[in-house]
Amino acid sequence: MQFRVLGPVAVTTTNGAPLPLGPAKRRSLLAMLLAHPNAPVGVERLTEALWDEEPPRHARTVLQGHVSRLRAVFAQHDAQAHGVELLTQGAAYRLRLPESLVDAHRFEESLRLARRSADPADAVAVLREALGLWQGPAFAGTVHSAPLEAPAHALEELRLTAVEALARAYGQLGDHGAAASVLRAEAAAHPLREPLVAQLVLVLARAGRQADALDWYHRTRKLLADEIGVDPAPVLTDAYRTLLRAGAGAGVGADAAARPPVDAAGDADNEIAVGAVAAGPVGTPHLLPRRPRGFIARQDELAVLDRLMSAVPGPVVTLTGTAGVGKTALAVHWSHRRRADFPGGILFADLCGFSPTPPRDSRAVLREFLLALGVPVERMPGSPTALGARYRELTAGRRLLVVLDNAVDSEQIRPLLPGGDDCVTLVTSRDRLDGLVATDAARPVTIGALPTGDATTLLAAVLGPESVAAEPEAAARLAGLCDGLPLALRVAAARLATRPHRGLASFAGELADEQHRLDLLKAEDTGVAAALGLSLQHLPEPARRLFHHLGPHTGATLDTGTAAALADCPPPQAALALDQLAAAQLVVETGPRSYVLHDLVRLFARSLAPGREPVGLLRLLDHWVQTLLGACAAAEPGGEPCCAPPAGARPSAEIRRFADRTAALAWYSAERGTLRAAVEAAVAAGFHDRAWRLVLLQWPLIVWQVRDGWVPLLEQGLASAELDGDPAAQSRASALLGWVLSEEGRPEEALTRLERAPDLAVRAGDIAGEAVARINLAVALMRHGDRERPAALLAQALALTVREGLTETATLAHQHLAQHLLSVGAAAEAAEHAAHGLMLAAPVLAAPRRVVLRTLHGEALAAVGRTGEAERQLREAVREARANAYEEGELAARAALDGLRSEPRRIDAGARPGRPGPT
Repeated sequence: MQFRVLGPVAVTTTNGAPLPLGPAKRRSLLAMLLAHPNAPVGVERLTEALWDEEPPRHARTVLQGHVSRLRAVFAQHDAQAHGVELLTQGAAYRLRLPESLVDAHRFEESLRLARRSADPADAVAVLREALGLWQGPAFAGTVHSAPLEAPAHALEELRLTAVEALARAYGQLGDHGAAASVLRAEAAAHPLREPLVAQLVLVLARAGRQADALDWYHRTRKLLADEIGVDPAPVLTDAYRTLLRAGAGAGVGADAAARPPVDAAGDADNEIAVGAVAAGPVGTPHLLPRRPRGFIARQDELAVLDRLMSAVPGPVVTLTGTAGVGKTALAVHWSHRRRADFPGGILFADLCGFSPTPPRDSRAVLREFLLALGVPVERMPGSPTALGARYRELTAGRRLLVVLDNAVDSEQIRPLLPGGDDCVTLVTSRDRLDGLVATDAARPVTIGALPTGDATTLLAAVLGPESVAAEPEAAARLAGLCDGLPLALRVAAARLATRPHRGLASFAGELADEQHRLDLLKAEDTGVAAALGLSLQHLPEPARRLFHHLGPHTGATLDTGTAAALADCPPPQAALALDQLAAAQLVVETGPRSYVLHDLVRLFARSLAPGREPVGLLRLLDHWVQTLLGACAAAEPGGEPCCAPPAGARPSAEIRRFADRTAALAWYSAERGTLRAAVEAAVAAGFHDRAWRLVLLQWPLIVWQVRDGWVPLLEQGLASAELDGDPAAQSRASALLGWVLSEEGRPEEALTRLERAPDLAVRAGDIAGEAVARINLAVALMRHGDRERPAALLAQALALTVREGLTETATLAHQHLAQHLLSVGAAAEAAEHAAHGLMLAAPVLAAPRRVVLRTLHGEALAAVGRTGEAERQLREAVREARANAYEEGELAARAALDGLRSEPRRIDAGARPGRPGPT
């Protein structure tokens, strides 16, 4: 029985017949086990290999099914007789087998044998046999996933090493034509692999084909410049100089051809040999890509980099931020700007941490760096330890900049940190790299979105300044819809540049539609969703699972309680996942257990699991209702809740706590947009019983910011209450809407709403709602100039509240009765009602209510000539208003206090800051 991975994954019997392995996922499972022979491979790792995207919920069952089928196939072909057995070890599987049955193992053994061979003819025979094991790309026919691509890439590197070693062995035999044939095909397939091209150039020259050699050099030089904006590395320029000297009669350096082949894998013996060889000349590398075009501003970040780079010896600075925020552009721009400060050269490597290809192995990067620093291929150390030591030796004592772009984690970076205090290292990553900060004192710099001004400047750089100048408001709106992300802005600009007839305003209107925004921010294979998808692939499982539940969220701010409600998981689990998302820059941590989720990230999460949205939205809405009930209780202590949670509402595991009224009102203000979007989402999904509650439970903020454009929201709340068929909700929505309309100076509309509210409450049997409706109607009539009806309405409301023990609403009735009685000249009665209201309000109600009542009491006392008592009440009102930052109440109390020096005056019912009660 033989196992093949050097080409299509296959298993053959002793007579060469293939075993029926089944579909690609089963082959991928086998490939992962063969990549780690005789070692346990965890179920999670196998799942990642089989499903590059989000695995299905039944992935473990599918995986178990594939394991069972493989075991059945092995049993049918007597695998156990060959020492092959597929074992279960806890949450992992292990393929036990003699490693000699795997072609990759035999290939690596052949490389080691060839390296130790003193006879080049023997080396040629061994290497040709080893390369003959290859029947295509390693692990062909499997799922394209990072866990499989990494070992496939490593095997491909070994294959190329074997090709180079075979060419050297042919050269030692003097067969330069055969060496050129071996190298030519690989150089065509890997045109940017400079050591391989350099070897081909020398071999062609030795074969007497100088024209072909020159052609290969110039072709590669141009490709390097066009594709990645760099000059050839020393290994290739040295070959070119040797070629030129040969043209002048100096010879091609046949001594190089006589050197024994070196295997990149290496071993302890090889390390000793390499360490004994003279270092040779050290190169001055310049591997930096070309300067990014259209780079915009970032002056603050550039200044921070300038300061950090000179703050300590050998600084390591990390530039971290979300996908598409412009980390690489900033790093490359700064490096070009400071290029003259690094006479020792600049090393640059894309570590492919968040890219479609597997993250680069640090050993391969070290080899590239050593080649750039002038270490010949044939003197390259073999093991990671020797590579790192040589790298640190060559970088010590020189002023060198090392730019490590797109790192996946701290572990990938540490072997690449240079030696010496004069070197500077600049790292970019989507991960926060906390580990690098802890172990290597890295200085973190977080890269955020572009401010609106810089974002519009970027648009102008692509579209032309005249386009942006013609539609400045549309450009600013477009920048906001792109979350200030340079990637999103450039894609949007690219779309507009190729469709100039659309205009900025038109395109911004299209982007405003959340259903299509991510599709519009895509140009060919570049786009926001693709970039975020690469971040998602590298998330730990808890974070990836939570991220898929964030789509229904309706705002930017996110706390652990809300996340736990969305994902239906315990708060500690949500807290862990949010921390992992913050480390990956997919959410921004703003405080303890508090985060920001940007719109494009939220829309990407929504696109991943559209079927879950209604369920997740319902959990979110119920969570908001419960949070709002808590906010109401803190904002208006002692008040009666205007509604209860809807029937069937699921309790949230964690609800935000509010320390006091100020904290509750601050939260209301901060979340106003989120709550408005939640109402819209509830209406769109048909959850009207949640929609009207989300509106009415905002009443503490509505009544204290009454002239702040609340009418559309309240009209939606009333419409949802009607669609839900709840007369109590309709009464309260009508009462609150009427109050706001009255405050906005729209009395006819206000009275239309308010006249209906008491009857609706009576029909619903909602006594508290009826009392509030009568109070609000009375206040509107007072403003409208009615001097008769308000007294009866307020008296009825007061009777209802006293009967039912509704303390807060009774206080409200006393307040407005005092105000009305003052306005009609009944100051003594007004004083009594104000005093009763104060007595009720003193222990529990919010300070602003007490300030209003105390001011009314003082004015009423003044009106009946009790000026000493009046002054004491008004001074106390001023003190309490100032202590609670109630500016409107303080002004009213001071005005009344000043009025004590003049004649008693008639009080205008609309002149003071009266407020309604709960809806």
